Amino acid sequence: MDQAAESRTHRAINTVWKLEQPRLIAGLTRMVRDISMAEELAQDALLVALKSWPQAGVPDNPGAWLMQTAKRRAIDYFRHNKMAARKLVEVGHGIETDAPDHLEALHDALDDDVGDDLLRLIFTSCHPVLPPESRVALTLRLLGGLTTAEIARAFLVAEPTIGQRIVRAKKTIAEAHIPFEVPRGPERAERLASVLGVLYLIFNEGYSATAGADWMRPQLCEEAMRLGRVLARLTPDEPEVHALVALMEIQASRTGARTDATGEPILLLDQDRSRWDHLLVRRGLDALERAIALGGAEKPYALQAAIAACHARARKAADTDWPRIAALYAVLAQVTPSPVIELNRAVAISMADGPVAALALIDTIKDDPALKAYHLLFGVRGDMLSKLGRHDEARREFRKAAQLTQNAREKAYLLGRAEDD
Repeated sequence: MDQAAESRTHRAINTVWKLEQPRLIAGLTRMVRDISMAEELAQDALLVALKSWPQAGVPDNPGAWLMQTAKRRAIDYFRHNKMAARKLVEVGHGIETDAPDHLEALHDALDDDVGDDLLRLIFTSCHPVLPPESRVALTLRLLGGLTTAEIARAFLVAEPTIGQRIVRAKKTIAEAHIPFEVPRGPERAERLASVLGVLYLIFNEGYSATAGADWMRPQLCEEAMRLGRVLARLTPDEPEVHALVALMEIQASRTGARTDATGEPILLLDQDRSRWDHLLVRRGLDALERAIALGGAEKPYALQAAIAACHARARKAADTDWPRIAALYAVLAQVTPSPVIELNRAVAISMADGPVAALALIDTIKDDPALKAYHLLFGVRGDMLSKLGRHDEARREFRKAAQLTQNAREKAYLLGRAEDD
């Protein structure tokens, strides 16, 4: 194989791995009942693919190929370590054939009422035995495919801290023998808030990538929405589940308008709204109505979805009801106090009442430790200063924001703002 063809194959492997890694780990965890072992088996399968596919070509069903290879590795491991025959049967049943349809039949036979390994893995990772921050970090690592560094930036904490949380969480799950399942009854309700938080963080990483060359990672948005819809079917009377689905779908409706032909970002007020996915908008508005009908109008996700709905209902940017958005953020800030929510409220206030009022609010939170490395604080403050004609100060803020972001597209945009000011 020539160098160009080999390079194309490696790019294909990288794409397949990003798409299949969460499902692979989830499926293997169901089989071997050990998250760390599942991760190792998945990595082993990737190494085999890196050796095999450049010569043999990418298989028609790469996900099934990776799963089959990982399961064979699991059987070799159990045999080598003289594990119980029960484990061999559990992992190896039906492995004699490579047919993808046989693999699908095997998965169907092992499914429960939810029928989704990824959802099982989320609920397992959100077990109450783990601290809340560890639940989220572990699930983002396993299901979102995020690196430790990306998760650290999402949480605004040090990378080693996130690494330690993930390691401790996996160890705790193994030592506590937590079952790999979607719980029922009160236990399911107890874990629901953590599960929703995880889904939204995964969606946010896809919607605004914290690092890399791309402005968005759409596959993460799709996965978060898919899991949200599964969860909505599972818990039809939970208003916040429907509200989160609404929020994600309304925001995702803008995906096609958020970048130009070269991948450069287009801000909300400058987007061509005819390029928004209006089917997703309608779905999201319907889900929001259901959440409100269930009594969840002033719950956090419903309030955020209502804010997104204000944008979705405006046929052009000038029609946006900014006073209502500012009022919704004020309620949200009372329900879930956060300096990030206050920063978003400041943006809405700037559109409703002007930059002077907005800057005054920003300056009350700019020294909050949680925002010390939050690039959007400096970007928003720079925008307010620019509108007020304080250009030297604005340039400093934009440059500071550019230093803090790890996303190449965002960095270029911020440096451009600094140069233009």
